Amino acid sequence: MQEVPAAEPIAAVSVALVQDDRILLVKRGLAPSRGLYAFPGGRVESGETLEQAARRELFEETGLQAGPLTPVTEILIGPGDGDPPVHFLLQVFSGPHVGGEPVSASDAEEAAFFTLDEIRCLPLVGSVGEIAEELLTFGRG
Repeated sequence: MQEVPAAEPIAAVSVALVQDDRILLVKRGLAPSRGLYAFPGGRVESGETLEQAARRELFEETGLQAGPLTPVTEILIGPGDGDPPVHFLLQVFSGPHVGGEPVSASDAEEAAFFTLDEIRCLPLVGSVGEIAEELLTFGRG
């Protein structure tokens, strides 16, 4: 049997927006992560840099903007459902909140800032909890 070559991972981004001792999370409204909390983000569109995509996704999902963005980590996600199965290469950024209140839009059912204690009680996507803890504990935002 011939092995099917793995497809290249799809570039994706997310933004851990930090405000004092809180971090912004959105509650996903669509599958596969519906009902789970994550950093705002999504796929990189053709012609965008990773940072441009991160800023666009943040604004589309929450109406917010970030100050200077810093890459935090890169995560290979997948394979997900599909034929062929899809992998994502997610670049997580962090940055400071520069003002305004979050408004849930796009595929976000809710958008709000949460403390670490609150985050520990939420159903989270992947490594969101560990990244939030690192950013809020060591102040990398």
